[in-house]
Amino acid sequence: MTPALALVPLEDGRWLDNPVIREGLLTATWETLAMTGVAALLTALVGIPVGVLLHQTSPGGISPSPAVHRAVGAVVNVGRSLPFLILMISIIPLTRLLVGTTVGWQAACVPLTIGAIPFYARLVETSLREVSGGTVEAATMMGATRWELTRKVLLAEARPGLVAGMTTTVIALIGYTAMAGAIGAGGLGAVAMTYGYNRFESDVMIACVVLLLVLVQLVQMLGDALARRVDHR
Repeated sequence: MTPALALVPLEDGRWLDNPVIREGLLTATWETLAMTGVAALLTALVGIPVGVLLHQTSPGGISPSPAVHRAVGAVVNVGRSLPFLILMISIIPLTRLLVGTTVGWQAACVPLTIGAIPFYARLVETSLREVSGGTVEAATMMGATRWELTRKVLLAEARPGLVAGMTTTVIALIGYTAMAGAIGAGGLGAVAMTYGYNRFESDVMIACVVLLLVLVQLVQMLGDALARRVDHR
């Protein structure tokens, strides 16, 4: 994509004549998927243990610890309270330290992950709370250890909720990538801002919006199907 790209009015109907749509959207979509995928994977790897810790240290958890629960909960609440755009700007030094740059989709993965972990951790905690207390008590009476209770009872029974929570998180991440694109992360957000907004190319803006809607719908459909598949209740 070059700055000399010609404008193609929406009324023409010749969308594919626009080089941005014909050549740039494929790369932008890949960048959006890459940002979302990497951030979602890292969020799951960290968010699930944090959510388990929040649940286990709560007053009704397996290992109640008010001090630990309040400390972890405070950190999670702070992370959830920061608007993503402010978070992304405020941790620029950390992003540069971890990936060596502050632009590109690789750099955007850092704030995306940090912003999504607290969000998903709370969803994990909520899913674990919904597991029947009778199931946990029965496993305890059978001699299950804390690790077995966590892995084979709580996480196993909460799988539909965990999948649904991750689906919600991934959809939120797609929205975050659009904001990240506005300040150098690439992806569909960057194309929409650079060409659709700054250069008044309505066809590019509409194409980006349609692609984002399609991505969200696909994620929701796949997430719902997976949640039904792992639900054995």
